[in-house]
Amino acid sequence: MSAGKQARLVFTPRTPVTSLVPDMAPFYSTRHGAAYLGDSHEILSTMREGSINLVLTSPPYALHFKKEYGNVPKDQYVKWFLPFAQQIYRVLADDGSFILNIGGSYNKGFPTRSVYHFRLLLALVDEVGFQLAQECFWYNPAKMPMPAEWVTVRRVRVKDSVEYVWWFSKTPHPKANNRTVLRPYSADMIRLNKRGVRATVRPSGHNIKTSFDKVAAGGAIPSNVIEGKIPTDLLRFGNNAANDTYTKGCKEAGLKIHPARFPAALPEFFIRLLTEEGDVVVDPFAGSNTTGAVAEELDRRWIALEVVKEYLDASKLRF
Repeated sequence: MSAGKQARLVFTPRTPVTSLVPDMAPFYSTRHGAAYLGDSHEILSTMREGSINLVLTSPPYALHFKKEYGNVPKDQYVKWFLPFAQQIYRVLADDGSFILNIGGSYNKGFPTRSVYHFRLLLALVDEVGFQLAQECFWYNPAKMPMPAEWVTVRRVRVKDSVEYVWWFSKTPHPKANNRTVLRPYSADMIRLNKRGVRATVRPSGHNIKTSFDKVAAGGAIPSNVIEGKIPTDLLRFGNNAANDTYTKGCKEAGLKIHPARFPAALPEFFIRLLTEEGDVVVDPFAGSNTTGAVAEELDRRWIALEVVKEYLDASKLRF
């Protein structure tokens, strides 16, 4: 079979995801996906170019204190991450997207913020070639008031409650459909739709017409602040759940709970927005594999890559 015919096989919805990682056996697999134990840069480098529809991940943040799951110092972060980004760019389909969740950080010993993540943003665009499709934000009510010295002791800063979620693409026109993430209309919207509104021109210059049929559109278009409920409401948006199936299962089995888990609703939002059933979703820093579990639920094929065996062992509980 020619190389061209092999490449075309990757894009058929029935092709097993294991064919996308040809030189390695999965750590475990499910109906739609497979998890692999190993260095994600090495595994990504074996995957076929243009074979992935969505890469969605949250790598270790560049914090000035060490986390047990491993994190890189701020002054080394861009250099560390770019080789991963280059492979992500290579394996993405032309209409694919790359969703990167990354948290901010304070400078050690000072109540001022690091700009390491903005340096990474510029490098991903200027050096790797990504387009910045949109800046989004994850409202995370579980975030602690840190650093304690500045927030709770000296009281000179306020608590962080959002994290950056950057949406990158290879071209200005990635596959996306906001109709798949519509939210329920507010009571005010339903009332205005029934009553109608008086024709007027706002100070901004926007024309408000006397009639509109937004309710007929099926829902309200969400904002770029990812919060609240979405259609299936898999989990709330914090990441400190103590009674979900994964956490309870880990406790009962004596398995290590990943300390920085995705809430399921975050990957669900972007998987719905940016992919269709049968598309392939990859998480190169899978951790407890929330992304894979959500993709499985939504009938997307998925690949999870993780270097820590304990985390992949526990992630089986999600299935």
